[in-house]
Amino acid sequence: MNNKLTYTIDSFDKKYDKFNQQFNCFTLNLSDFARQYKSDHTTQGLLYNKLIAVKDNINIKNYPTTCSSKILENHTSLYNATVINRIIKQDGLIVAKTNMDEFAMGSSNEYSMFGSVSNPKNIKKVAGGSSGGSAAAVASGAVDIALGSDTGGSVRQPAAFCGVFGFKPTYGRISRYGLTAFASSLDQIGIFANNTNDIVNTFSVIGGHDTYDANSSNLTFNCQYDNISIKKMKIGYSSKLISKLSPEMKGSYQKLIQFFEKNKIEIKDIDIDLLDLAIPTYYIIATAEASSNLARFDGVRYGKQQKSDNINSLFSETRSNFLGEEVKRRIMLGTYVLSSGYYEAYYKKALKIRKMITNSLLKSLTNIDILILPTTPTPAFNKGEKTENHLDMYLSDIFTVPISLAGLPALSIPIGDVNGLPIGAQLCSNYFNENNIFALSQFLETQFNN
Repeated sequence: MNNKLTYTIDSFDKKYDKFNQQFNCFTLNLSDFARQYKSDHTTQGLLYNKLIAVKDNINIKNYPTTCSSKILENHTSLYNATVINRIIKQDGLIVAKTNMDEFAMGSSNEYSMFGSVSNPKNIKKVAGGSSGGSAAAVASGAVDIALGSDTGGSVRQPAAFCGVFGFKPTYGRISRYGLTAFASSLDQIGIFANNTNDIVNTFSVIGGHDTYDANSSNLTFNCQYDNISIKKMKIGYSSKLISKLSPEMKGSYQKLIQFFEKNKIEIKDIDIDLLDLAIPTYYIIATAEASSNLARFDGVRYGKQQKSDNINSLFSETRSNFLGEEVKRRIMLGTYVLSSGYYEAYYKKALKIRKMITNSLLKSLTNIDILILPTTPTPAFNKGEKTENHLDMYLSDIFTVPISLAGLPALSIPIGDVNGLPIGAQLCSNYFNENNIFALSQFLETQFNN
């Protein structure tokens, strides 16, 4: 696929059905919405004429926000998310909503009422999750940019599977006002694009403090990275982690390390601790928060309702009939770890382990500028391969989850392929040091021949 988009709103509108037939990446055509805000100003914003798709858990006023769930099938948003208003202000053209795992719970985009998303590189493979629709929309060339949400890797993992750039900022750097909550201490809106520049421009538009999101940071915000010297950077990596990958995947990461050596960029082999604890810690914390956040979807306050004369059966039957199996599984797990007698044993202990993982990563970042990790343990897998093997599915996020637990920024970039399937590397930095990531990403995009 060409990285340079040639579609206009009109041509996108005409090809919308074709894109969906091929990849099932969209849930709603917003071409009319884009036309409404198409700029004819002489002054053009940073996102002027960029076609943008938005994950279907981000609110756009007067349009559906379904979260790919039957319980919200007929729900219409009452307001714009902050990121939507900021994109419009900078002349971005929002043309579609994208398919996703139901309520952003999944690693393959197979848990959706709209069906699974196909990977544009190989339609028999998954696109990754939960933001698989956004990743596929960018990888197919249907749009320039797409927004997703990243709780445990839901932007970075599908970006790696589809061979595009996928960015998760420092926790609190992008407002989540108007994003349907999954796990509030982890959720972040993220960005997909086919190049570093589109990532940076979008981040500079949608990032920054927002009075509607109490967790958004009010630190000074800028995306100027041109004056950062790559030659003065210190890059960290873990040969121990790379050695655990398949021989084919290992080769691409070794080429990347050799590239740094050839360019006389200082690299340091460091030992990353506690990764084996990240997945269980994440799934205790994330499901506990999901149990609380999704309590509002009960048939009374939001969404569809299963009629009943008894309020208790109304709640239980509505949720039983209109929530998917994976969502129900996570709600039950989260309710269990928060229940009397188990809170101390599971949830409170997970919070302590989270702190340990965070401290370990921060210690690793003390003497380096960028930490490079694999994004995924494998390339994209076959559809249906892991839907019945839940642990194996959860392990798809083993390299992304630790960064999420710590709230650190990371960008997955394409670095090669295995048997025709893309693989990615995560560029991670300390809090609010996104510009270091952008500088290295730009350098690798133009100089690293993968």
